[in-house]
Amino acid sequence: MDEIGRHEVIAMHHARRHEGASPASANRLLIMMRYIYNLAIKWGIPGVKVNPASGVRLLEENNKRERFLSKVEVQRLYDCLLCSENRILQYIVPMLIYTGARRREVLTARWEDINLDTMSWRIPISKSGKARHVPLSNAVIELLRKVPRLKECPYVFANPNTHKPYVSIFYSWDTVRRNAGIPDVRIHDLRHSFASFLINAGRSLYEVQRILGHAQITTTQRYAHLSSETLLDAVNEVVKLSGLSGMGGTSAST
Repeated sequence: MDEIGRHEVIAMHHARRHEGASPASANRLLIMMRYIYNLAIKWGIPGVKVNPASGVRLLEENNKRERFLSKVEVQRLYDCLLCSENRILQYIVPMLIYTGARRREVLTARWEDINLDTMSWRIPISKSGKARHVPLSNAVIELLRKVPRLKECPYVFANPNTHKPYVSIFYSWDTVRRNAGIPDVRIHDLRHSFASFLINAGRSLYEVQRILGHAQITTTQRYAHLSSETLLDAVNEVVKLSGLSGMGGTSAST
């Protein structure tokens, strides 16, 4: 590891891009290298004194995709979920929408981490590597009470055949989204939509950041979509509060 320098890291980073990978994919490789060397320094690996990936600039990413579900689309999606051959999907997808949790967090959720009395869900290991607590709404509590519980199975949304978390739900999800007329919606867009619904309901970015478990507020801002109706309501509030309604002037008489 001590034979790798900054130039080698830069070459690897750009080579990944030239091989056809997206800027985001190349950046993830660089970020992983930073993490590996940070751990090596932390653990005192012999010969590793500096992080050669530190300070290497990330490539600009222009592929940030924003897709938010409307209330009508959510209803269509739910109607199709009830007809899915995967009978657990009708619980998994609403859980994703109601909590803004990541797909893997929901699929591996355990009953022991959910407290129905305090209406809280503890996710032991999140994307950041730290535990976080997600508040559960009344709708989520009602949903969890309806989920079929498998005997001696610790997982909330387990596969009824294996009693273990689903490895993939893509096929059943793909069928449902196409039947609902929203084939472009990804599972991660449900997380986007959760944040969008909160922002449009007047919740602050700080609240959304805490619920989603983002370390940086800049990450949360990506989800801070405001509908055109919300923006119009906002500017109309100025008229109401200023008392200038009807004071736009009159046309000059001739």
